[in-house]
Amino acid sequence: MGLFTLPEARRELERLRPVLDEIVALRADAAELSAALGAGTPTDLGGLAEFKAAQARLDDLMSAVQATGAELKGFAPLLVDFPADLAGVPVLLCWLEGDQELTWYHRADLGFAGRRRLP
Repeated sequence: MGLFTLPEARRELERLRPVLDEIVALRADAAELSAALGAGTPTDLGGLAEFKAAQARLDDLMSAVQATGAELKGFAPLLVDFPADLAGVPVLLCWLEGDQELTWYHRADLGFAGRRRLP
């Protein structure tokens, strides 16, 4: 898909916020449904049909994120990377669930452990 500039990545993140929020909510529902199904205990969220529907919706939402060129790297917590270039260095602009803005990056070869604040 190509590289994002920082302004493009920030705009895309804002556009994706409703999708990311829905992923977080559905993730919690799917976890509760899975636990209830495994234990054979009822939940107000439903049963197997609702669990399968949540999984299908999660797949659709995750595909929508990937279709933008962003990379969904983590599910719990949610981690989204935007491929970019900073001063000739391949980096990933990095948003982690709970971050208010896109203010972090890491070199593509270092991964999350090399995460730094954007200059």
